[in-house]
Amino acid sequence: MKEHKKNTVNPVLKAAIWMIGAICSFSAMAVAGREVSFALDTFEIMLFRSIVGVTIVVSAALIFGTWRQINKHQFGLHFARNIMHFTGQNLWFYAVTVIPLAKVFALEFTSPIWVILLSPLLLGERLTMVRAIAAFMGFVGILIVARPDMAGINTGVMAAAASAVFFAFTTIFTKRLTRTQSITCILFYLTVLQLIFGLIMAGYDGDIAIPDAQTLPWLLLISVAGLLAHFCITKAL
Repeated sequence: MKEHKKNTVNPVLKAAIWMIGAICSFSAMAVAGREVSFALDTFEIMLFRSIVGVTIVVSAALIFGTWRQINKHQFGLHFARNIMHFTGQNLWFYAVTVIPLAKVFALEFTSPIWVILLSPLLLGERLTMVRAIAAFMGFVGILIVARPDMAGINTGVMAAAASAVFFAFTTIFTKRLTRTQSITCILFYLTVLQLIFGLIMAGYDGDIAIPDAQTLPWLLLISVAGLLAHFCITKAL
């Protein structure tokens, strides 16, 4: 009798599906971020997003019994990852409010190109011909959408471009963490450290705007979409 091999989904396809989920989540965040930008600054958005995020992650950890997976191992890497993410996310939220969303996403999606270029240095991965071609094609696509010119360069464009670099470092550090840390642990430190950073930056002037009935639903959407995006990216990695 012939042995029947168990059908399995190609891991690259699975990763691509998870990344599509992340893209959808980021799109929802962009729309919601623009809607609340008139009432809250980027630090306040990050603060309230993290409050909701901590609540969701801790509740899920208790419900599903994954609380014990949270540990102090590699805390330095968690801290570095979240510094990069906090900086990139604030630059991204700022860019969303001042330039067209199409241009924000075109510039943000240079992040995979930075990951391809940096991963040999930080992860020891090989820069293969396929990856190099993918990076080149991605760069051409970005030029088609963004159509950069010197006259069109402003603070919003520079913020979106810079956020892509910080997101690339975030992705690389996440990849390193997935080798030893659970998703629960990664998301726990994500939300807790972002909450601390947001509280410091939003409250340094002693004035933190409080969400109202109009902005609260959008903040909830940002929080949930943000967690889903990181969950999808971590699963893909």
